[in-house]
Amino acid sequence: MQVNQKTVLITGGGSGIGLAIAQQFLINQANVIIVGRNKEKLAKAKTKHPKLETIVCDISDTTQVKELANQLKNKGGIDILVNNAGVFETVDYTTPEQELTAQQREIDINFMGPVKMVTTFLPLLKERKEAAILNVSSGLAFVPLTAAPVYSGTKAGLHSWTRSLRYQLQETTVKVFEVMPPLVETEMVADFEGQKKMDANKLAEEVLKGIKANHYEITPGQSSQLKMMSRFAPNFIFKMLNKQMAVN
Repeated sequence: MQVNQKTVLITGGGSGIGLAIAQQFLINQANVIIVGRNKEKLAKAKTKHPKLETIVCDISDTTQVKELANQLKNKGGIDILVNNAGVFETVDYTTPEQELTAQQREIDINFMGPVKMVTTFLPLLKERKEAAILNVSSGLAFVPLTAAPVYSGTKAGLHSWTRSLRYQLQETTVKVFEVMPPLVETEMVADFEGQKKMDANKLAEEVLKGIKANHYEITPGQSSQLKMMSRFAPNFIFKMLNKQMAVN
């Protein structure tokens, strides 16, 4: 798939993986729009990359998503939608009480966010001769991290939903990609000290390479091992992952 001169919309693009992917699209001569809830992060990203267009939007809010779609439709639409926005929370169900609000937020952003974005933007994407959706899930879609059960569950759900979406859209002009990052050096997983983490820019390079080669499932670094081991030795890799990835 060609990405140069395409208009790309990236959720959660103000920092981390989203910003790294945005930078790679810019390098490949695409027009990039990043959205997020944090106005300051978006402004900082634009200072670093002046060619970025930034829009404040909370993708868990259906009204804001619809307003975003109308705004971009009036500007000519988009060619590529990157569902990257995500939050990560640890949950310990052995403690007396658990806060439900944070868990609901993970589900709303990590899973329902992409569902809302695709449902809302799909009519615009179908108008293009060549379009794409890229969902950013996780290697934890294959093997759950027990310290982050809701996060792992949303990523497993996103992976399953993406496969169904790809099948349904296979006869359209909209290609459906998924990248399952391993642990990546970002603020979101700063508590995982002493763990091997992939550089966000390296990940983004792998993402662009995969899209241009029409590799619909992109599994960089250790994610490819998690995918393979989840098939051939699921109990072993489950125990090993959760033994090694302790949260500090």
